[in-house]
Amino acid sequence: MAKLTIKEIQKLAKKIIAAEPGGIRYSVLVARISGQHPETPKNTVHGSVWDLDKTFDGEVVKPSRGLFKLAEKNSTTARKSVSSVPLEPSIRETDFYQSFADWLRNDLDEATVAIPLGGAGLRGKWGTPDVIGMFKPIPSNRVKFDPEIISAEIKTNPNESITAFGQAAAYRLFSHKVYLVMPGTLTEEDSSRIEALALLFGIGFVIFDANPDDPKYRVRVRAQRFSPDMFYVNEFADRLHDHNRSVFNTLFQ
Repeated sequence: MAKLTIKEIQKLAKKIIAAEPGGIRYSVLVARISGQHPETPKNTVHGSVWDLDKTFDGEVVKPSRGLFKLAEKNSTTARKSVSSVPLEPSIRETDFYQSFADWLRNDLDEATVAIPLGGAGLRGKWGTPDVIGMFKPIPSNRVKFDPEIISAEIKTNPNESITAFGQAAAYRLFSHKVYLVMPGTLTEEDSSRIEALALLFGIGFVIFDANPDDPKYRVRVRAQRFSPDMFYVNEFADRLHDHNRSVFNTLFQ
């Protein structure tokens, strides 16, 4: 097959973008074009598609860094967000609490102990973390250190990303590290925006598969460590102590 011209590459790129209502990342777009037309130099592909939002002004947009998407006014398909696809009714957030607690402790190795919490048991409009963990010294540590509180907010509905981020940000008041855990069915646009916000606020961002038996948690952004407000640390500790003394003792003693 003959090498594609710049115009042909751009036309193909636009067609590929139109077929992806949630948008497509620049690197994926280049790889797909190169895979379909290996005879075309990859540098030519790069040079042809890097500014598609300018080439097709008003037709192709770049809603976030490295993401191309068809402008909604040009496609009824583009108006249907991938994030609006519902999960199976049987899938609940609580189905992932224990597995994420285990992953936080065993795989990410950021907690000495991690326990599912969730619900509204602690009362208060600032909510309750779905998973609460503690990173604290163990007897074998030669150098002791102050314990760190790790909180996590888990959502199975991709349409609740803004609410979820707000809840995760609130946990910063009493937590040294916070993770926001969202399903992989997020659109690329939503995922990119959450990732950018996570970097700005130091909140960890993890995505997972909506399969309780094999969620495959993946880190998009590692949580940064911050010093929480000790007033709210003690306020949280009091609420937890009143709600479940056994969990409090496991975490704080």
